Amino acid sequence: MSFWGRFFQNRSALIGGALIIILFGSSILAPLLSPYKPDEVNLREVLSPPSRQHPLGTDELGRDVLSRILWGGRVSLLVGFVAVGISTLVGIFFGALAGYYGRWVDSLIMRFVDIMLCFPTFFLILAVIAFLEATLWNIMAIIGLTSWMGVTRLVRAEFLSLKERDFVLAARSIGASSFRIIFHHILPNALGPVFVSAILGMGNAILVESALSFLGIGIQPPSASWGNMLTSGKDYLEVAWWLSLFPGLAILITVLGFNLLGEGLKDALNPRLNDKSV
Repeated sequence: MSFWGRFFQNRSALIGGALIIILFGSSILAPLLSPYKPDEVNLREVLSPPSRQHPLGTDELGRDVLSRILWGGRVSLLVGFVAVGISTLVGIFFGALAGYYGRWVDSLIMRFVDIMLCFPTFFLILAVIAFLEATLWNIMAIIGLTSWMGVTRLVRAEFLSLKERDFVLAARSIGASSFRIIFHHILPNALGPVFVSAILGMGNAILVESALSFLGIGIQPPSASWGNMLTSGKDYLEVAWWLSLFPGLAILITVLGFNLLGEGLKDALNPRLNDKSV
């Protein structure tokens, strides 16, 4: 059975993919779908419950919650893509070097990975942000540069297996350079697991950004972010439950969608799983 056949038979993967498509569509079309501007203040409708005019209610400044959630999705997707892109590129670079060259190069890189893994990632991010301005680009860079270790280990394991295959030995026998062997022969065959790891990492990056914004050291108001919407909502839990419920559901559905999609891709890329012909 082909990759797409296995993928479309996986119900969880289809649900995750549908959730991600809806997220992408609503975020890209936020200027058209949002009924109000995300920072439009209306003091006459402060803490209004969900209604026809405001389907998800308003916040403490009378801003429309639905509009802010739609625009906050753009921030979350941007953080996910950039942070995962940085961590994936760094992880591929170090993992390829460690797996291909081995010996002291492998030992040096993997000991550095072990040192990085000794520090709790979230607290490492907090420590770095304490010395830098909490801008969107700084947060994306910090998340990416503190989450590449898993990709490095994954790419290293793939390279250790693939570099002994016949097609690599054949390329080496005809005088192909190490650069060509790494990037033309081995890396394309190692990208499947890396792609799955990147999809799963998207959900984690969005969750980290939301947590940072919730603590007040992430995306700063008045910019719309699901995390800082939760922060403002926690002070009004007894009188305005919608301020915390809907941003929380947005985070939950987004992370769940990426996790379901990643798990489905992992199963589809492995023909020995869920394949009756094996």
